[in-house]
This record gives sequence, C-alpha cells and structure tokens, in this order.
Amino acid sequence: MEPRFSAGQVVVRREMLDDREWLVYPVRVVADDGRTLAVYLAQGTPLTFGRGDFSWGLHPWVDFDHSWQSSGVLQLQRAGDGYAVWARWEGAALKDWYVNFQRPVRRTERGFDTLDQELDLVIPADGSPFVWKDVDHFEERVRAGGFGPGEAEAVREAADKVVRLIETGDCWWEQWRDWQPPTAAEVPGPLALENVAVTDPGI
Repeated sequence: MEPRFSAGQVVVRREMLDDREWLVYPVRVVADDGRTLAVYLAQGTPLTFGRGDFSWGLHPWVDFDHSWQSSGVLQLQRAGDGYAVWARWEGAALKDWYVNFQRPVRRTERGFDTLDQELDLVIPADGSPFVWKDVDHFEERVRAGGFGPGEAEAVREAADKVVRLIETGDCWWEQWRDWQPPTAAEVPGPLALENVAVTDPGI
C-alpha cells in the first residue's frame, strides 16, 4: 500500500533525473485522500540541488538563490496524472492556476518523486484564455533526445487532456479556489541529498 500523509506533515518533494536527486525541497501537506495530494510550498523554503553529471546538466535554478523566492503556492497532484496544478496568489487574491507537466508522482515513505518535463500552461483565475509556457524548451528537449521512449508523447497526451478539461469546464482543481494560504506559514528546514538510486519509476 502506498503511503498516505497527514495534514500538517512535512514531506519531501524530489525531482529525480537519471535515478538521482536533481532538486529536493520540503513541502507541508494540506490534504491527502489517497488520490489527490495537496501540499504547500512556502516562500523562503530551502532548495537542495543535486551535483555531478546529469543528462540534462545541473538544474537551471542552481545559480540562483537556493530558496523559493516567489509567494507560496499550493501544489495539487493526482495519482496517475502527468501534471500537477499549482495555485498562485497576488496578495489575498488567486492569480492563476499554473499547470506543471511532470512525470506522474511516485510516493515514497518520506514524500513523493516526480520530474518537471518543461511544458507549462497558465490558466488565469479571472477566466481569461489560458496561455502555453516554455513550449520552445519542451520541443528543444525533444529534439535533443532528452526524453525516454514514449515520454514526449505522454506529455502531449497529458496536455491534450488538460485542454479538454478546460474546454468542458471539468476543472477538478477549481474545488480549491476558495482555499487560502496560511498568513504566517512556517518554513521547513533544509534537506540533505540521499543519493539513493531509484530502480522503479513507479509511473
């Protein structure tokens, strides 16, 4: 049975590349019903980056401040989905839903693993048309052979699915529209890398 987490628990979100930790940071669980895992990434959360040789190189954020600089975000991910939906705010108002296409989450005893797959989609909270983001980065990764067999196709399929959800109004993440981030979110401490190889992708 996959681990389930309790509200308020701090868990570990890891981006795994080449079976190694590429980016690691702590998030706090908001809710977990076994399918949808909602976690909060607080502003100022420390980021830990993998070192050494990676097929995609070092993480692109490694040369910046090693903490989450933007306002806090609510990250929503469902079992089996090739994307997560991040709620972002401006002040107390919901700004947009940021769809981050990624490998389906693999739960661990400490949290969950995934990998950002470049492509993103931004859905303004005011009902304005959605906007694609980083399409050029995704296509360049495809041309460079950076994805495994069938992986790029899976990203495109996930993108088509999200567009259909938007067009039919079946946006499951809208149930979180009225949720508000904590006014004084406690920032978890930094995490060390484990450097444990992962043999089961768990997709």
